[in-house]
Amino acid sequence: MTAPAKIGAAAALSRLPGWEALPGDRDAVRKTFVFADFNAAFGFMTRVAIAADKADHHPEWFNVYNRVEVVLTTHDCDGVSERDVRLAKFMDVVASSHSN
Repeated sequence: MTAPAKIGAAAALSRLPGWEALPGDRDAVRKTFVFADFNAAFGFMTRVAIAADKADHHPEWFNVYNRVEVVLTTHDCDGVSERDVRLAKFMDVVASSHSN
């Protein structure tokens, strides 16, 4: 299987409002989602986890109560790829349905 092509954080961010480059040398994008409560945050994570598993592309994330911090990068190409853009857009849609 061929590794996905690296497009880089700058190219991805031009299509991902509200996302930002991860500080430092690592080519990745990040976003913090804030929900009404833990249940909404966990619901978001559950829906994303199912889609991510089907796509075989998993986020790095951290959850405390109503906050979910997400970092996306594609390990197969050591940077941001179209896989990350697709997952980020999906996350934004899911988050809007779980918003507070």
